[in-house]
Amino acid sequence: MSDGNSARVEGPRCIALVGPFASGKTTLLEAILARTDAINRQGTIAEKNTVGDASPEARAHQMSVEANIAETDFMGDQFTFIDCPGSIEFGFEAAPILAGVDLAVVVAEADDKKIPALQVILKGLEDRGIPRILFLNKIDKTEVSVRQTLEMLQSASSVPLVLRHIPIRQNDVVTGFIDLALERAFVYREHAASELIDMTDADRAREAEARYTMLETLADYDDGLMEQLLEDIQPDQDQIFQDLAKETREGVICPVLIGSAEGANGIGRLLKAIRHEALAIDDTRARLGVAASDDGAVQVLKTLHTTHGGKLSIVRVLSGTVGDGAEFTGPDGPVGRVSGVFRIAGQQATKRNAAVAGETVGLGKLDDAQTGTTLSTAKEAPPQVVTLTPPEPVLGTAVSSAERRDDVKLSSALTKAVEEDPSLRVTHVQDTGETVLEGQGEMHLRVALERLTGKYGISVDTHDPRIPYKETIRASTTVRGRHKKQSGGHGQFGDVVLEIAPRPRGAGFAFDEKISGGSVPRNYFSAIEAGIVEYLDRGPLGFPVVDVAVTLTDGSYHSVDSSDQAFRTAAQVGMREGMPLCKPVLLEPILKVEIAVPSEATPRVNGIVSQRRGQILGFDARPGWQGWDVVEAMIPQSEIRDLIIELRSATAGVGTFEAHFDHLADLSGKLADQAIERASAQAA
Repeated sequence: MSDGNSARVEGPRCIALVGPFASGKTTLLEAILARTDAINRQGTIAEKNTVGDASPEARAHQMSVEANIAETDFMGDQFTFIDCPGSIEFGFEAAPILAGVDLAVVVAEADDKKIPALQVILKGLEDRGIPRILFLNKIDKTEVSVRQTLEMLQSASSVPLVLRHIPIRQNDVVTGFIDLALERAFVYREHAASELIDMTDADRAREAEARYTMLETLADYDDGLMEQLLEDIQPDQDQIFQDLAKETREGVICPVLIGSAEGANGIGRLLKAIRHEALAIDDTRARLGVAASDDGAVQVLKTLHTTHGGKLSIVRVLSGTVGDGAEFTGPDGPVGRVSGVFRIAGQQATKRNAAVAGETVGLGKLDDAQTGTTLSTAKEAPPQVVTLTPPEPVLGTAVSSAERRDDVKLSSALTKAVEEDPSLRVTHVQDTGETVLEGQGEMHLRVALERLTGKYGISVDTHDPRIPYKETIRASTTVRGRHKKQSGGHGQFGDVVLEIAPRPRGAGFAFDEKISGGSVPRNYFSAIEAGIVEYLDRGPLGFPVVDVAVTLTDGSYHSVDSSDQAFRTAAQVGMREGMPLCKPVLLEPILKVEIAVPSEATPRVNGIVSQRRGQILGFDARPGWQGWDVVEAMIPQSEIRDLIIELRSATAGVGTFEAHFDHLADLSGKLADQAIERASAQAA
């Protein structure tokens, strides 16, 4: 039933611009700012003069690599637009932002190759319950009919896509549109408001058919409207707008508007739809489960580390008033006192007065605030409205400072990089002694490294992370290890007989003793074990040794010259001589991998896995994802390195995977020889 309040809301709104890579989001933001007189002239990506994508990395690659924020006014209302990157590699940037927005504008185009990416984006919005409008961009360049395009796009949405506009064409060129709710026709004007025109008889017939289709969909959620249609009664125009607003806010439909961001066509109609249909901050607060309060409450959408101003937290004010000096508490306690409230416009931050509920601003110097958290000026820790779980990394590179003096500086910069982008991860790998920067793909890591150099002035060396191979043995042996050294004064004497034997895979290291008659005093046992353990760090093949049992069976000592150090050394001598006799074998780590891809790519992915020495365990439908599969496989870690690049190539950029260590497996032949040679060279 069409009950409840669906009147246009007022107050500051926050709108996310989302969509597949290269769909035109940054250009749309520029067109919106130009149409609302927030900027004097609409810039272009090619000319590198847009408000968004103004960072050196974005300009260098001509793509969005971080969220771009800009504020403007339209018809007396204040709006903050946040342009989120379209590449799946930077996709997590949108996750904390979407927690605090009132509505999302999904920018799409008539390109079937981008349907999987569109599905990923729409599902994210659907799962979060965020109202959305789809802006069908580049309408001036498409040759496919809007009806065909809508059928194609519908496969990406779980709710009906409701066409609000149909195009007017002259000589196969889109020159304007008909608004189905208004029942009016408009002709486009380059970088200006559209002009009202009269409809031709042919256009009126097209409009009537398309409008009835729109009303039928709306009537699925409004019994009163359904009765009117069945009785052939023309519904009141205000009722249609109310239904559109209500059903959009409830997320049961997704209206579709058409236009061209590059030509600034359809921008005014889009802005009016946003103004009429976007939720108010009260509704968004209710969606997030935040109680109304006089206390200041904010949601941290993004974290920035500025060159001169320090840490800046971009927040949506959920309740109360937030000004300079406000003290905030987060989930783990106090996070700091605000030092400056800022208006954000792309890369620029300008000081402003206190912010009220609904506004999106930057807060300075909240040093312990983290992206995605809810903060409050109340004394107690506030309930958290979302739990952010960054996706597992799919690619890594080992990093180190080119100059030893920059080690501390690099560590600090990496910490800041992860604060700004939680989908990056820094791992200190104990087995290889490397620091590995991990991320969501090749470009993601490239941009992160460029920032380390450009923003923080650190020269960084990188290389492929080493594979943490291990080694074990297949045979047993008994060996004597003797250390005897005589120099002036006390000498050194230690003598041990060691029995070395393999253990089952995964059993680890075990030390035991079977000494009889006190041939080696008990007080030396711990030194002998320590010597053995120290040797096992690097076995005969050059790798850490696992799954070995060593038993002390005999030996001898000297009442004066024996010592802990002497027996420690004797144990190492015995291991060094005995281990090569035990048929050492190389072990490689095997990962259990879950690959998520659109179903049509599953056969190709199975082939990719096989080519990488992988063992396919099976595949099944991806839970909650229509038209997707999850392929499970065991793949050697050495074969995972560039898997994501091939996977993305096979899936129009949307395939991804999670990999976790499962077990160690024997490796022999040419591959083992190559691994041993590489380790030898690295050690040298």
